[in-house]
Amino acid sequence: MQQLSGMDASFLYFETANMPMHIGGLQIYDQSTAPDGQVGFKDILRFFESRLHKAPSFRRRAVRVPLGADHPYWIEDPEFDLEFHVRHVALPRPGDWRQLCIETSRLLSRPLDERKPLWEAYIIEGLDNVEGMPKGAFAMLTKIHHACVDGLSGAEIAKAIHDTAPGVTVEPPQRPWVAERLPTGMELFGRTLVSGIKRPFQFARLVGTSIPVVKNVAEGFIKRELKLNLRVPRTRFNEAVSPHRVFDGRSFDLEEIRAIKTAVAGATVNDVAVAVCGGALRKYLQAKNELPAQTCVAMAPISVRTEAQRHDAGNLVSAMSLPIRSDIEDPLERLRAVHEESQQAKKLAATVGGQMAVEAAQFLPAAVVPLAVRAYERSGLNKRVPALVNCIITNVPSANFPLYSMGCEMVAHFGLGPITHGVGLFQPIVSYNGRVTISAVSCRDMMPDPAFYMECLEAAYDELKLAAIGEPEVAAEKKSAPKKRAARRPTKKSDPAP
Repeated sequence: MQQLSGMDASFLYFETANMPMHIGGLQIYDQSTAPDGQVGFKDILRFFESRLHKAPSFRRRAVRVPLGADHPYWIEDPEFDLEFHVRHVALPRPGDWRQLCIETSRLLSRPLDERKPLWEAYIIEGLDNVEGMPKGAFAMLTKIHHACVDGLSGAEIAKAIHDTAPGVTVEPPQRPWVAERLPTGMELFGRTLVSGIKRPFQFARLVGTSIPVVKNVAEGFIKRELKLNLRVPRTRFNEAVSPHRVFDGRSFDLEEIRAIKTAVAGATVNDVAVAVCGGALRKYLQAKNELPAQTCVAMAPISVRTEAQRHDAGNLVSAMSLPIRSDIEDPLERLRAVHEESQQAKKLAATVGGQMAVEAAQFLPAAVVPLAVRAYERSGLNKRVPALVNCIITNVPSANFPLYSMGCEMVAHFGLGPITHGVGLFQPIVSYNGRVTISAVSCRDMMPDPAFYMECLEAAYDELKLAAIGEPEVAAEKKSAPKKRAARRPTKKSDPAP
């Protein structure tokens, strides 16, 4: 039995029916590389069963302390059932990209069952008309609760079900897995008393480490070496979210992005992707007649893991506030400004340090936070609280070489993540095997037209590419901005149109 850290537990506390707090990915695989040219569902179950020992989160479930007296505990689930977690679905004909996005949106909308280990994997067949995908391709949609992993530890779990070549035989576990019985309430209360004795000493240590941090940050602002963007405009993505999600994504050439970044000295691949997201959000809001004069601001998660903690599960993350310069029309000027903002944001994040946030989360009151979240959700308070950020943009680590699962080569990888009240747009950036995918996860009420947002994303990328490296072979009409869409939001709920 292992207790969740305060930061891990916070993702359980913040979850409501409208805000499921899982992350994940949508991967597409080519069956032709499998030993027999195809895999059956029983083969997939056997594959997962052989890998369960490679990631503890696969068989651990959360047990809450009665009355929320302390943070929950992980136990090895005595009722673990692999077939509950690995599921098999198929798209109806014709099986195109739009249908895959709709199915992804629906599966992403459903919260995970806290009475079970907090993950699910959906094998999705019937992708016969997804453009650019090989014949017989299938998708795997993975969902794992944010309480179990952050972006980096999530990548470690992804490694558990991927190999660098087809047909790799995994080594068996060094010792057999042993399930644990469910603890009684009295046992959990007993552990709470022990942790309560340690709490004052932990708090004193937090105060001691915080004093020099506050001093350094204050000096940085006084000397104008640091700056913080305090003017965050409200957009449609700063409202309360519904329980319904939309998803779409696009893929871009990594070498092309590397060529684009050379147009601005010191710029990174991530700077290019953020500038493209800033341009897309500008075009989208402009088409709705809702573009604010100030730049939109993204929250960008930052890993604070040491090398020794690299393979640990759970969350060890901080975050930085990053203006994405949606207020700048010129794409090259926007990239230059994003690079400068990124340097400033990283400097502030380094001065503050991430470990303090991780330690402070330990003191979240387990009984009070869930009640406060639900009260906030029902009161409409988000309309009166100033916006802190407009969206989340996160860089998800992956491999720049082919990966295989069940013997099948992964040919595409799109990121998935949660949205919350007041932050209704999540944009994961995934770099894999020479391609960079940028996805958008949003609330169906806030973004009823995700396919149009993808048009904005592609147009922003094309404009930046043309400005940075030129592209004479592309017709000028492809460089024009998307046509304006009505600002009015539909009142009728219909299938999202990726």
